[in-house]
Amino acid sequence: MAARGGFSSRLGFIAAAAGSAVGLGNIWKFPFEVGDGGGAAFVVIYLLFCFILCFPVMVTEVAIGRKTQKNAVGAFNALGFKRWNVVGKLGILSGVIILSFYNVVAGWAFGYFIEMVLGHFDIGQRFGEFTADFIKVGAYSILFMLATSYIVSRGVSGGIEKASKILMPALILMILSLVVYSFTLPNAMAGVEFYLVPDFSKINLAVISGALRQSFFSLSLGMGALITYGSYLSKKENIVSSSALITLADVGMAFLAGLMIFPFVAFNSGGDMSNASGGAGLIFVNLPGVFETLGGAGVVIGSLFFLLLSFAALTSTVSLLEVPVSYVVDEYKMKRSKATMIVAFIIFLIGIPSLLANGASDLFGRFVTYFNANSPTDFMTFAGHIADTFLVLGGSLIVIFAAYVWKTKNLEQELSEGYSGFSNSFVKKYLRFTISYLSPVLLILLFVLVVLSNFFGINIG
Repeated sequence: MAARGGFSSRLGFIAAAAGSAVGLGNIWKFPFEVGDGGGAAFVVIYLLFCFILCFPVMVTEVAIGRKTQKNAVGAFNALGFKRWNVVGKLGILSGVIILSFYNVVAGWAFGYFIEMVLGHFDIGQRFGEFTADFIKVGAYSILFMLATSYIVSRGVSGGIEKASKILMPALILMILSLVVYSFTLPNAMAGVEFYLVPDFSKINLAVISGALRQSFFSLSLGMGALITYGSYLSKKENIVSSSALITLADVGMAFLAGLMIFPFVAFNSGGDMSNASGGAGLIFVNLPGVFETLGGAGVVIGSLFFLLLSFAALTSTVSLLEVPVSYVVDEYKMKRSKATMIVAFIIFLIGIPSLLANGASDLFGRFVTYFNANSPTDFMTFAGHIADTFLVLGGSLIVIFAAYVWKTKNLEQELSEGYSGFSNSFVKKYLRFTISYLSPVLLILLFVLVVLSNFFGINIG
């Protein structure tokens, strides 16, 4: 433990793991998924899935990491099931793929922060032109990767934990400030009603599937991050309560993001929420124009928003880089600083096609045409589809491994460390049922839905 480093406190672990979960998925992706899913009904289902399905998976991953004190691959070897380390390798590969294009989107966010500071509100109308400028976006992405690498190279306590303790409170303060301000805008309550008053008639299988996908992806499950972070956790800490706090922090940030975004959308649309499903461009295309209408405050509010988005991205890129770095440090006995530099450089190279896929290159902009598809898919979207599929497959295999290979009694023994009343608690019964039956069934179903949707264009419901 000492050689690998570790979190100095429970708060440090929670801040780092919550930072891993809280990212662009919460502040950029969650609002447009809510918009596409019809509003509050999607939110209700999302919250249910986070606590019923995702929380037990999180507990399992953290427990495997703490039990073995190893990285995502070494953990399975240490438990005596070397063949199952393919699950860890799948998680690391998923994280590498995600970081390769996530770093590009983080570059967009940081670039927009610069544009807002300069008062260039027309950047939303020039979104395609902006993303096609691979030199400018590439420079922003390099800066972002350098910042991520610096934090990871400083180690667990001196880098990741220290940064998380600064970034997470800053995130909360910025998002609360923007929520309060958004409520003062004309027609803001129409956005709040869309977001908080559910119309259950809008629920169908597609909405349920979308909420299930968002809940799983938003909590950083299946990519080895929580196994890795769990490996730095002390035996005296309560995994169950820590995981509950991480889930609450992630869900809370996503919830606040919606409270912030939809009043802005309602203000921009004059209270008409019928076209609230702005898709991925809901933030990058629509919001700069909203900030422009705020007059002199627009520069401050717009800058603060995209700085918030950049900070959220950084908390996630740190965890995404830590997973492969931890693997290289543990398995190849390489110095952390050297491992960080090499891994970051390789991932940036892997991300170049994603950098070029948004207008700079026709080859990567029209990379592959799926079976029965009417149009080609760009490389960044393709990479995202591959990563999504690997994540859900990895999550499915992790709970199957915990329940039927490692066995629930061994998992429960690890969970009882730091939780004296666990053996006679309702939580034990709840986790045993979900990990043994509910989670494997729902995750396998989600895997099938993801494959059908991503690669065959079949959206059931």
